[in-house]
Amino acid sequence: MKTADPQSWMWSEALEMLARAERMHRDLFKLRTSRTSAPCWEPPVDILETRESVLVFAALPGVIPDEIETRIEEGILIIAGRRDLPPELRNAVIHRLELPQGGFERSIAIPAGRYSAIRRASSNGYLIITLDKAE
Repeated sequence: MKTADPQSWMWSEALEMLARAERMHRDLFKLRTSRTSAPCWEPPVDILETRESVLVFAALPGVIPDEIETRIEEGILIIAGRRDLPPELRNAVIHRLELPQGGFERSIAIPAGRYSAIRRASSNGYLIITLDKAE
């Protein structure tokens, strides 16, 4: 929706274009080399901050939550693991394969600060990491 102020709607359009370009870039799941030299992909993430915590949502459908490694190193949250084809698909004819398979790793700079607790949960294909802020 465009407003009467050209600067407002132009700025809004520019931000939307940047967000769209970032989504397209993430959707490519470009292969890269991890610290272990194995090819891997990066899951898309959303990062939200409230007064009490920082929330990280990583889209990881088909990945077993208990097999995902999470750690913080020097202000960087690292999420790593692996998604493999389900056993029933190993001998199937694949007509389309859009979900990346194999090892993944995502390094995310988290907001500076002290955290009193780190909690993990999973829901609807998301790994949800909650970093509770220290008071």
